[in-house]
Order: sequence, then structure tokens, then C-alpha cells
Amino acid sequence: MRLSVIRMLLLAALVAPPPAVGAAREGMIHDRLTGTVTSTAPAGARQVTILGSGDILVHPPTWQQAGADAVKAGRPGYDFDPMFAPIRPAVESADLAICHLEAPMGPGAPADFPRFRAPTDLGPAIRTAGYDTCSTASNHSFDQGEQGVYANLDALDAAGLNHTGTFRSSAGQATPTIYQVKGVKIGHLSWTAHFNGHPPPPDKPWLANRIDVPAIKQAAAATRNAGAQIIVLSVHWGTEMEHTPDRDQVRWANELIADPDIDLIIGHHAHVVQPFEKVGGKWIAYGVGNTLARHDFPKDANREGVLAKFTFTEQPDRRWTVTRAEAIPLWLSLKPTIRVLDLARLPAVDRRRETYRAAMDRISGYLDARGGINDGLHIAR
Repeated sequence: MRLSVIRMLLLAALVAPPPAVGAAREGMIHDRLTGTVTSTAPAGARQVTILGSGDILVHPPTWQQAGADAVKAGRPGYDFDPMFAPIRPAVESADLAICHLEAPMGPGAPADFPRFRAPTDLGPAIRTAGYDTCSTASNHSFDQGEQGVYANLDALDAAGLNHTGTFRSSAGQATPTIYQVKGVKIGHLSWTAHFNGHPPPPDKPWLANRIDVPAIKQAAAATRNAGAQIIVLSVHWGTEMEHTPDRDQVRWANELIADPDIDLIIGHHAHVVQPFEKVGGKWIAYGVGNTLARHDFPKDANREGVLAKFTFTEQPDRRWTVTRAEAIPLWLSLKPTIRVLDLARLPAVDRRRETYRAAMDRISGYLDARGGINDGLHIAR
């Protein structure tokens, strides 16, 4: 069953009923009912699971692998499906799955650092992997200029993926992004710390969201007023290759999670796993590492990531709170082919391999560096 996404101006949202099931709308999302939820909840309470994951940033080794997989499948272009296939069951287990697409997709040959461009074939693979939507505000939002922003949004729309963080107009930026899942309205915000020195044109600052705490709070309030029952903030921040959140991350996180209109923060950009922390009863995932990327970083630290999965439960006062926080460790396998592995779902014989056991232990340590496990974080093993 598909449920429509509500994207509307605040005034319209206050007076209009939710779109009907099956209503025509770009990027319709799945209402998945098959995921098992383990949590403590009031009897008969409604629950919804939200999953967020890390950077998808296509480097030459990954698009070369996708080209080889396309040849093997007898199809033109690039086939990214096999790379994501191992994590598909975990992604699909969530009611709403959010990817972070760090660099734009667009027509033409793929491009590497410093001005990335991913093949548009990536979009359908992200959708097939089980994702419903992507955050798009990042330091690489303007790698291909203003037209690259539009091309990326076109590619996401063509793949049936929803999106927020970059926009086609000022009205689009001002429009609350709300997904309706299992009858629950989930708001989504996406903001980034900077644009690698390539800002939007002066007359079009609305093309992408750059972190401004008062502006984020204002957007969250507008999203709540438009009917969102849960609001998730995707934020692109931190220092690359640093497992410890930097001073700005901690300051921004504490200011934002204290806002009554922000229920969950999921961060990315560092390309390595950072801690999860519970502050004031709400969760901050400072950095979930990479989902798919292949940097030339030392010691393969960028091969690690997590799927951050949160079960929200409706309370007697009608507010929604996280009753289960889970991190699902990921590992980018390079040989014989590049694949994103769900370490917890590997066969028992593989989980005994030293490489995978060491990765699981490292990831667990990074996640717990600010007391996440004591706060109730479950790490899938």
C-alpha cells in the first residue's frame, strides 16, 4: 500500500485534509507493516519506526563496480542494486527510511572530488533498497552549480524518492515536508554546516538549507503547526574522520534537541561513526558514518557506518517518544565485489571472521562514547 506525502504551504496545511490513499504525488512512499518492533509501550499504543543512514557519495571505485554489475546483468548504464542488496531487509523493516544523498545526481559522465556528480541510475537503486526519501543539504549540494541542484531533484523525482534540504524555489523551501506513514504525520528537515566554499547565488539563498539555529527552530515550528506529530532533523556537520563530535556539533545538538518541535537528530558528514546520546529524553545520532562511499582514508575507517533505527510510540498525552533506539552496523566489503554489508545479518560463519568482529567492536565503542548504551541504545549483533 502506498500513502501520499504531504508537502504544502503552512496555510494550506492548516485547512486541508490529508491526501487520500493512492493520491497522485511525486515520490509516494510505502506503508510497510512487516517490521517487528520490540519496545515497552502503553497497551494498544500506536508505533512507527524511522530509519536514517549515512552518506551516499559515489567515488570512481563504486561507479566502476556499478558499471561492471550492469554488464553482468546485461543492461546499459550503472547497476547499483547489488551494492545495496545486503542492507535491503534492514532498510525495508522501517516504516519510513531516510537516506542521505550527499552529492547530486545528474546527466553526463560521473565526476569525482572536488565536484561530484553521480549517475542518475543511483536513484532507482536507492528506492529499490527500500528508502522512501533522502535528505539533500550537504557540503556538496552545489558541486554542479544551480542547475545541478535542479537535475538532482529531477532524478530523485524520477526514481520515486521524496526529498528535502535543497529546493527549486523559495516557496518550496518554505513548504513543510511531512510524510504520512501508517496514519502518522512525520516532519523532516535537512540542513548543512557549509557548502565547501560554493554558496548559492546571492539572489537564490533558498536553493539549500545552511545551518542557522533560529531558522531551523522556525522551520520546525512551522512543520509542527502544519500537523507533524514527529519531527526528524537530518543535519550535515562535524569534522571529517573524527569519531568525537566537534564543539559546533555538541553546541548545535544541545540547542536543537531542547526545542520542543524537534524529536530526533540524525547526523552525517564525518564519514566515520560517531556517538549516539540521549539528551532530555530525546536521541541525537551525531554521525552514522557512510552508507556507500570509498574515500582514500587511512585504516579503512570510512568503510564503517550504521543504520539508525528508532521506534516512536504514542503516549497517553498524544505525544510521540522513542521507546527503542537501535544501531545496525554496516561494513563496505571491497573484494571480490563492492557491497554494503549488514554485519548483524551475516551468516554465523562469517560473523566469526576477525575483520567483521573487529569492525563490530570498533563501531560499538564509537557509538557508546557518550553513554549511548547506558541510555538504552541497542546495537544489533
